[in-house]
Amino acid sequence: MDSLDRFLSETRILVNLLPLHDETRDIINARTLAQLQPGAYVINVARGGHVVDADLIAQIESGHVSGAMLDVFREEPLPENHPFWKQSRIILTPHTSARTLAADSIAQIVGKVAAMSRGKPVTGRVDLGKGY
Repeated sequence: MDSLDRFLSETRILVNLLPLHDETRDIINARTLAQLQPGAYVINVARGGHVVDADLIAQIESGHVSGAMLDVFREEPLPENHPFWKQSRIILTPHTSARTLAADSIAQIVGKVAAMSRGKPVTGRVDLGKGY
């Protein structure tokens, strides 16, 4: 059993915050959901491409997963006819799980520019090789 399998088998609330890239696309699927503890709950506030929609619905309908809270979707806005809308055990929010406050953003940018101008390391840099 690898570490992800072990982690999932001990999980009652799965909160996904992963970056989306080739290794994490569709990671919340029938196989991974089935490994969660019975009655588990899924929260996805990362990217819609992590979740295989039909697999999540099937696991909820089977009762293995109790419900989900989704803030991100493969297609946004979520189409009116999407099956998620018919699921009483899925809470949907319109990609609003995190607010960006202007003052915080400005302070962060100023801090990074100051670090660069002093030749210091800059945190939070995007690594295009990793995809995030």
